[in-house]
Amino acid sequence: MKVDIWSDVRCPFCYIGKRKFEMALEQFPHNDKIEIEWHSFELDPHAETKPEMHPYDYLAEKKGQTREWAVQMNDHVKQIAAEVGLQFNTEKSVVANSFNAHRLIQLAKSNGLDNEVEELLFIAYFIDGKNIDDNSVLTEVGATAGLEKLAVEAMLKSFDFSNEVRADEQIAQQIGINGVPFFVFNQKLAVSGAQAPETFLGALEEAWSQKAN
Repeated sequence: MKVDIWSDVRCPFCYIGKRKFEMALEQFPHNDKIEIEWHSFELDPHAETKPEMHPYDYLAEKKGQTREWAVQMNDHVKQIAAEVGLQFNTEKSVVANSFNAHRLIQLAKSNGLDNEVEELLFIAYFIDGKNIDDNSVLTEVGATAGLEKLAVEAMLKSFDFSNEVRADEQIAQQIGINGVPFFVFNQKLAVSGAQAPETFLGALEEAWSQKAN
């Protein structure tokens, strides 16, 4: 059975949702029969990469709020992340456009390594405070996941996999996805957001039983 997941590596709830889904998957008796495919979704396609700008200042400016509000929002997200064993260091996050990161995920997908690259990009962005729009960071992530370093470098110097990113985003638009994470089970059942593991487990069980009938 297939699970399609639309996600952005700059989205904290996408990483939290990934963990909650994985917790559900651990409890699912047929987890060895589940194929996961990651799909591209840019929360802010026009975001500029600004390594010199503090992420909290960026968030406050983007939302028209105070820096104090941005700090409170991030503290809240950190607390939710900690509940699923993730230690976010959002104060270290580098303000970056995610398009090239999505191209890397698409390259990884063509090699069956999209889940590994997705995880490493989340770590780079939310935990290690690395610039996910920096070619050396993306090359390191790709190589760590098992991709050929030269293949990653060649992709980053080209426009390769741009069409694949756009195709994923077009499908998202067609099926009405306006926020991520968004999970589609067996092309029939959808779950939106970083839901509780029990919700994901229920969706897995329901989709599996529909498939069997």
